[in-house]
Amino acid sequence: MNITNAASLSSRQQGAVSSEVRPARDSPILVGGLEPFTTIDFPGLLACVIFCQGCPWKCPYCHNAHLQSFRCESPLPWPGVMDFLARRQGFLEGVVFSGGEPTAQAGLARAIQDVRALGYRIGLHTAGIYPHRLARVLALVDWVGLDVKAPLDQRCDRISGIRGSAARVSRSLDLVLASGVSMQIRTTVDPDLLSRKDLSDLEAELRWRGAPAGTLQKKISISG
Repeated sequence: MNITNAASLSSRQQGAVSSEVRPARDSPILVGGLEPFTTIDFPGLLACVIFCQGCPWKCPYCHNAHLQSFRCESPLPWPGVMDFLARRQGFLEGVVFSGGEPTAQAGLARAIQDVRALGYRIGLHTAGIYPHRLARVLALVDWVGLDVKAPLDQRCDRISGIRGSAARVSRSLDLVLASGVSMQIRTTVDPDLLSRKDLSDLEAELRWRGAPAGTLQKKISISG
């Protein structure tokens, strides 16, 4: 995934180090990068991806590890992001808020509303870390990609590195299912962290809860 370097578009300094990011006054969210065009991050739509800075989890296989920090030395200015989106009206169909963890952003709802006002459909990538914050924005999004790391027990905690993470993801899953918002469940398969039994247990749990079958994002293939 190609992420435009934030430093190439802004030299402003921003230090946000809390679990709920509050950026500068002219920006509702702290933007760590932008993918201007994608056909894979919002199923069925031509979209761009806004990468929100900051995530409290430290999953070993994270491919956006540079977005984990709650500090971004040169964030993308929100007015510049909005100008880019205004110029892409009629070409792009959707905008995905990804990360990092978008629900760590205090101004996520405002940012989504800004983008919706341009006529875009909204996608959200989340690991379900903050279910109460997810609940605030579900009515504003058209599709959710929910990362479910593992069966929702201590195996999830083992990957996130945070005790109690399974309960948070479980609650977020319930919220998305109850909302009726279109969703996709994604699981990254690292054979050093997830066995075939783990995947089977997760599949059974999702089926029991009435969730759609998950999509496996394989770090490397499990042989045998």
